[in-house]
Amino acid sequence: MSEQETTLKRNVDEAVAEGDAPVIKKSKVEENQTSDNGITEQSVGITLYLTQDLPGFSGQIKQRYTDFLVNEIDQSGNVIHLTDKGFKMPKKPQMSKAEREAKATEDIAHRQNFEVNSELRLQLVEIFGESDVQKIEEVYKMATTMKSEKSFEDKSTRTKIHQLLRAAFNDELESVTTDQNSFKIARNNKNSRVNKQVRNDQTKDANGVENWGFGPTKEFLHFTLQKENKDTMDAVNTICKLMRFPTKAMRFAGTKDRRAVTCQRLCVSKIGVDRLNALNRTLKGMIIGGFKFEDSSLGLGDLNGNEFVIAIRDVDVLDPNSKLEHILQKGCESLSSNGFINYFGMQRFGTFSISTHQVGKEILLENWEKAVELILSDQDNVLPKSKEARQLWASTHDAAAALKLMPRQCVAENSILYCLSNLRKEDDGTYSAHSYLSALMKVPRNLRTMYVHAYQSYVWNAVTSERIKLYGLKVMPGDLVIDTPESHKEEEEEELDDFDEDLNTQEFVRAKPLSQEDIDSGKYSMSDVVLPMPGFDIVYPSDSALKQVYVDIMKKDNMDPFKMRRKVRDFSVAGSYRNVIQKPTELEYKIVHYNEPTQQLLNTDLEMLNNKIGKENGQKYMKTKLERFMPDNGGEKTAVLIKMQLGTSAYATMALRELMKLETSRRGDMCDVKV
Repeated sequence: MSEQETTLKRNVDEAVAEGDAPVIKKSKVEENQTSDNGITEQSVGITLYLTQDLPGFSGQIKQRYTDFLVNEIDQSGNVIHLTDKGFKMPKKPQMSKAEREAKATEDIAHRQNFEVNSELRLQLVEIFGESDVQKIEEVYKMATTMKSEKSFEDKSTRTKIHQLLRAAFNDELESVTTDQNSFKIARNNKNSRVNKQVRNDQTKDANGVENWGFGPTKEFLHFTLQKENKDTMDAVNTICKLMRFPTKAMRFAGTKDRRAVTCQRLCVSKIGVDRLNALNRTLKGMIIGGFKFEDSSLGLGDLNGNEFVIAIRDVDVLDPNSKLEHILQKGCESLSSNGFINYFGMQRFGTFSISTHQVGKEILLENWEKAVELILSDQDNVLPKSKEARQLWASTHDAAAALKLMPRQCVAENSILYCLSNLRKEDDGTYSAHSYLSALMKVPRNLRTMYVHAYQSYVWNAVTSERIKLYGLKVMPGDLVIDTPESHKEEEEEELDDFDEDLNTQEFVRAKPLSQEDIDSGKYSMSDVVLPMPGFDIVYPSDSALKQVYVDIMKKDNMDPFKMRRKVRDFSVAGSYRNVIQKPTELEYKIVHYNEPTQQLLNTDLEMLNNKIGKENGQKYMKTKLERFMPDNGGEKTAVLIKMQLGTSAYATMALRELMKLETSRRGDMCDVKV
């Protein structure tokens, strides 16, 4: 037995004797077992189970996206559910033909007799001249159009002119700037800008409450989004495109999985609730509701975690001498009391054959060319439609030709090839290191920083495995705990993955090493212990052996954990802290049987809401769709339905890995591995 193994056994024995730790085992899927084209859990630092000596079971998750339900938990501890499908817009009363004609006559008379406020007219004459002002007045009265003789180069001046025209003509003129920076002016016949009080009166419900019963308008409008089989940014981009405002105007607390049905809160400012509500007629695979006006916005990390409801299909017990019910009972008891190792899941490392952390390593080493070549390389597990473009790049390095063949959904690849196609090559026909850096910097920021974060995650996983090998679950002097009860959030962009159960919020926190006196106080447990992701603004554990683990792991990649600043700001990482152990709460399970692989086993919020409405209104509804779990109607196949709540940054797949004793894939499912 090696010295390290002896130390591990001693510390585990001590922890078990003290009643605060289970037995630690290596993964049953060892070095020779691959997950996705040669990428294994071991290659990204996931090597241990934290459990009693129990057998696991095989199964498949995310076979259907309705098998994986995620509901956000807000900062008050409330699970976010879809409680309505928006509201029914009342029809506007229609005027009779006589009323329309009378109103038109009144409007004409009003415009013919209209005179611009003398002070505002004087300002217009100073800007446009008397001749153009008379033309503008004619536009208002006769619904003609005109173009100003003068042009205005200064943007702030043009903005003031737009505002002055609206003020002078009762918001009934529309002005646009031409390519020559002159003004084109026309009358707004729709008269869409109405008095604020009139607009409020028009939106009152039967009880006299404005905004169709949602109350006075405030700075931010919050709402609930249920989406199916699309990630959060896809949903946000779609909504913003339809609403014609920039994506940065939409705020949310965290990203949610793509291959799932998820519910979360979002918010936007200065948008009418009726406009947002009307989107439900257009949205596909999404629905919004739960509108509420608030004074404050949502920020990244403004949540307490997520509730997961997961169907595991095609379940089979690995040990023929064990019963599934017994495995689940003991396994869930262990998860609740001891938790699981809070590894970054395989989804963190991308879905291609080359892991994102390998690209991140080259970026941190400032090997710009190598990083670009990895991103553009032809791999076994890439989008099939992109293989021709990748092969062409590999053989010719003709960026323009490869760009024509690269599918648009390959965002990073397209950004790089577009940039390189517009840069000159060196005399020998190659690109310079600076050209490759320029190409990387054209990749959207959330994607290019994703590679670096993936490398940090790999180091964290590897160090965490070594920490548990060294000391088990015994809290040791030098272990770190968070020491900033009033941490404040920095407004940073969040990393986005297709299956991002880890919210990656950027928290400004500080950690302190524990003394023996701290440990003896009984105030801290292993649930409080954190380990840092390498960076220039974190504290490393004061234990020399554990600190050396960081050095040894990163030395293999020619890096130093104490030198994490880089010349390029986006790749100069501050680091962050992550809990070593996570414990699920509200954990429950159910064994059901079924026959058809497409048979639905879980009900989404929308399905439960529709059937609840049907029942309350005396309409047709299905009793089996009023609850989250579908009833067990029998069948030859077995499924396990699991419900649990996890804190922010925790991967549900890592909790299932602990329970099932199976290697996870980077698609976010479980492999059917029998050992």
